[in-house]
Amino acid sequence: MIHRLLVLAASICLITAGATAQPEGESFADWLGGFRVRLVASGVEEATAAAMLDGLQPEMRIIERDRSQPEFVRPLWSYLDIAASDLRISNGRAAISENRDAVDDIAAHFGVRAEILIAIWGLESSYGAIPGNNDIVQALATLAWEGRRRAWAEAQLFAVAEMLESGYATRAQLTGSWAGAMGQMQFIPTTYLERAHDWDGDGTRNIWTDPHDALASAANLLVREGWRAGAPTIQEVRVPETFDFAAWDPDQSRLVSEWAMLGLTPAAGEWQADHLMRAARLELPAGGQGPGFLTFPNFRVIKRYNNSTSYAIGVAHLADRIGGGAALVGPWPEGNPPINRSQTRDVQAALNALGFASGTPDGLAGPNTRAALRGFQRANGLIADGYLGRTMYDAVIAAQAAQAE
Repeated sequence: MIHRLLVLAASICLITAGATAQPEGESFADWLGGFRVRLVASGVEEATAAAMLDGLQPEMRIIERDRSQPEFVRPLWSYLDIAASDLRISNGRAAISENRDAVDDIAAHFGVRAEILIAIWGLESSYGAIPGNNDIVQALATLAWEGRRRAWAEAQLFAVAEMLESGYATRAQLTGSWAGAMGQMQFIPTTYLERAHDWDGDGTRNIWTDPHDALASAANLLVREGWRAGAPTIQEVRVPETFDFAAWDPDQSRLVSEWAMLGLTPAAGEWQADHLMRAARLELPAGGQGPGFLTFPNFRVIKRYNNSTSYAIGVAHLADRIGGGAALVGPWPEGNPPINRSQTRDVQAALNALGFASGTPDGLAGPNTRAALRGFQRANGLIADGYLGRTMYDAVIAAQAAQAE
């Protein structure tokens, strides 16, 4: 997975000076030759540049994967069926048992809950079983040549050169995903340089074959991004029918005690006393007819590892299940699943036409689209939850058709 982190300042300067969008007709050889010149000019040794780039050819399937966006949007409940499947839970419990002493030591050293680290390990590489076997130099070079994310990909290649010259990795070790992420915790090269940790003190930060270095690296990343030791991550809640969705701001934090006064109740059990004075946001990833989640600051730290609400809920829930917690209560609105990307573009265009600014129709239901949808819902006396499922698709398209008559 690709993490949102700062790139090296020196790399930024080089990229700004020399990298532009891919010119029409530019060959891979032309890009490679120009990049090699800039790489060596930055101070990278010729031998390092040769080890990275000699004989390199583009991998066209990477461009296809990077350019393609799946039409289907997986509902959160279907994602969680996989992310926290019985097999992944049992394998996670086995992984934590097999690495008990080291995991406990890493968790205590960094102040990160052991089950969270194991859950990330499970989602990123199936507990080290599937770290990816793509040549990340080839993958990153292909993405840089293609041009859509050239600056990012070239920054990663500069970081690879630093890794090689610092002895952090060998050229043969540089394997991972098609998108350039490496090892058991799927770090991109810049993340590796800033966050990877040598847990066993052998002089290497081996995130490829040393699970303890990998787990410590993930813990270090979380801590550096603001992880709060001993603090909760999420809590599933029930939202009452009387809840004022029109006044709800998904980015607003309230004390748990305040949410309780607004009628929210735990989906199971009682409020934990030490949670009541903690600030949390209410998230409704499946809309007002599905379960709600109070999300704490640590939840947003997980999203800095992977900026996906589904991923962060998956990590938090898998961690709870590995630790012996119960399954989510739900229920899920299975009759009102999220719509596909083509339908989302139609809704975005319709919202714009109706006077609710959702931005350029791109098929991605981001913050602007959700805000526009909530405006439409408020204006039409509907539950203003911002959830774009089949029900709201029908309502928005019907409203646009009525306006056009």
